[in-house]
Amino acid sequence: MSGLGDALEVVGPRWALLLVEQLLDGPQRYGDLQRELGLGTNMLAVRLRELEEAGVLRRLPLKHNTRAYALTERGEALRPAIEALGRWGVGVSGAT
Repeated sequence: MSGLGDALEVVGPRWALLLVEQLLDGPQRYGDLQRELGLGTNMLAVRLRELEEAGVLRRLPLKHNTRAYALTERGEALRPAIEALGRWGVGVSGAT
C-alpha cells in the first residue's frame, strides 16, 4: 500500500479528520466534541478509539469520570494537510 493509502486507513473513515481538526485548537472533552460535531455517541466513541489506537490522539485523565482528548505529535503533524484540505474545500464549494 502507498503512504496515502496507509494514511487513509487511519484518517479516511467518516468524521476522523473532523475530529482531528477540532482537536487542533487544543484538548477537548468528549461531550464538547459531540456537541460541536453533532456526532452520535456510538460513532464518536468508535472514531476516538480508532484514532487513539493509531497514535493520533490520547485520552487525558480528568476528575469525575469525564474524558478529554488531545492530539499526539503524530496527530499534530496532520495540521498542514488539514489546513490545505480546508483551503481546497473552499474552492470546491465556490466552483460552478
